[in-house]
Amino acid sequence: MDPLTHFLTGACIGRAGLNRKTAYATLVAVLAAEAPDVDIAWSFAGPVEELKHHRGITHSFLGAPVVAAAMVGLIWLVDRGLAEWRHRRADVKAPPVSRQPIHWGWLYLTALIAALSHLLLDWTNTYGLRPFYPFNPRWYAGGFVYIVEPVIWALLGSAIVIPALVALIGGEIGARRVPFRGRGWAIFALTGIVVIWGWRWAEQGRARMLIDNGQIATAPMKRVALNPYPVNPFRWHAVLETDGYFQTAEVDTLSGEILSDPAEDLIFKPPATTASEAAKRTFLGHVYLDWGAWAVVRDVGPEPIPGRVQGLDPPRLPPGRRWTTIEFSDLRFGYPIFWGDRSSGARPAAPPLSGWVYIVDNRDDGGEAMNGWVQK
Repeated sequence: MDPLTHFLTGACIGRAGLNRKTAYATLVAVLAAEAPDVDIAWSFAGPVEELKHHRGITHSFLGAPVVAAAMVGLIWLVDRGLAEWRHRRADVKAPPVSRQPIHWGWLYLTALIAALSHLLLDWTNTYGLRPFYPFNPRWYAGGFVYIVEPVIWALLGSAIVIPALVALIGGEIGARRVPFRGRGWAIFALTGIVVIWGWRWAEQGRARMLIDNGQIATAPMKRVALNPYPVNPFRWHAVLETDGYFQTAEVDTLSGEILSDPAEDLIFKPPATTASEAAKRTFLGHVYLDWGAWAVVRDVGPEPIPGRVQGLDPPRLPPGRRWTTIEFSDLRFGYPIFWGDRSSGARPAAPPLSGWVYIVDNRDDGGEAMNGWVQK
């Protein structure tokens, strides 16, 4: 899920009652809920390195306790720094300030719950994660919640904003200050997320039933993927695989309607070429095929990589040598979200998380790129 969802989830976890057990509970929950995404630092080593390591060890059951401990250690440093600051500014005439005590066991438990919430949230979307890494590198994905879900934003955000507004209004009218305000709202928001998950899970099952009974493809189906849209739990993008082609469809579980045009929504499996087989053996090829559950590898010929990729130009070769571009894409991410409808013809120039490799003479790697960035 997106960072905002993780931060808000952590805030609600802390305010659901754990902040009554120890000081810094909400702070450590917010930090630990987003901390597993520290692995995006691999992007400095290149986009393929990021794809290889993202949602790896920090998104696993083995890594979550370590992430939680690191966040508690950070809080310990913050607390010591604040204690030193208060000591330097101590005023003997000022009355002592009452502080909520720190219970480190409760603080670690809070951080661990928040870190595990990150894994659970990421599992619900299509990208997936590897929770048993490094012992089992398999990717798992629920695929029933889009990676950005405004409904969940609104639910979690209201649990933070409404208690703050109530406290502000109460302060204006002189009402008694209530400590640890917002517990009920936080529990309501977290429960609401579970309800949304259950609803979407059920709608995804209904969409699968419609596909199974709809006889969309003329050939036997080998497998089906049902990818979510944001906000609307009744709309699903289906991808069907047969021996010779893929077929996409739009499914509306509310009306039971399935839209699929064999003339437009058929994607024939590209033939394997010597160059595409060579591309699969490159670094990008190994990483992409490990992650891409619906990967398609296409030899597009001597065409430059789409868009502007700074630092990676098409190979310039002497006569007699040839180069070609191999495109890696994943059908889970090749459908429009916020733009147009089916009749508008609007499609992205390339699906998100696509990659390209220049292959020279069917064997030499002439360069790799993903999402406009070069893998050096």
